[in-house]
Amino acid sequence: MAALPLKPHDALAELGRIRLDEVGVDEVLQLIADLARHSLRGVSEVSVTLLRGGVPQSVAVTGHVALLLDEWQYRQGHGPCMDAAITGDTLVVSDTATEERWPAWAARAVDAGVGSTLASGLPIQEAVVGALNLYGTTPRAFDADTVGLARTFAAYAAVALANAHLYSSATTLADQMRTAMENRAVIEQAKGIIMGQRRCTADEAFGILAKLSQDTNRRLRDVAAALVGRATAGSR
Repeated sequence: MAALPLKPHDALAELGRIRLDEVGVDEVLQLIADLARHSLRGVSEVSVTLLRGGVPQSVAVTGHVALLLDEWQYRQGHGPCMDAAITGDTLVVSDTATEERWPAWAARAVDAGVGSTLASGLPIQEAVVGALNLYGTTPRAFDADTVGLARTFAAYAAVALANAHLYSSATTLADQMRTAMENRAVIEQAKGIIMGQRRCTADEAFGILAKLSQDTNRRLRDVAAALVGRATAGSR
């Protein structure tokens, strides 16, 4: 996207226009990070933290400093973005040089040239939570208006991510169901061929297929497809 600054309401509108049939979850995550960086005042770098099953990861970043400071928190198990992801709160570090809640992390932030941070929780799904992490180069980079806008942006981002996860899950389930139906169809065809050749029952035909699968160490569906393929070629 263009590097020109965006008005916050334009960024929110762009989040609302995401076409889930055109972009994947990873693209949605990166779009969130990019929009936050270009629309929220005082932001130098942005990252998005996700906790899946309690395991944290920076799934979208706009710079190496954000990733460096995120990953230090992951190794230690605490820090503003970790705590925001777990609690769902918005946590502001106004001045890393005087921060007392996470002093070791704050010292690393100072060394990395970060003067202030803001982390806002992203409640996405029951098993997936996260945080939108904003990094500023100067102390007190985020005023009260920016904090409020960041909370609103995080709420919109959480909805976009939740929808993307649901869409992805639904698409995966549909693909799995389609594959299962295709597998079942070819297995039924193979059973029919065996029943015609062996004059046996459906259960006996399935037993023959299963034994072939075990003896050849191949999937049942592959054995069935091969048998149907040979029968089709023979009929031609």
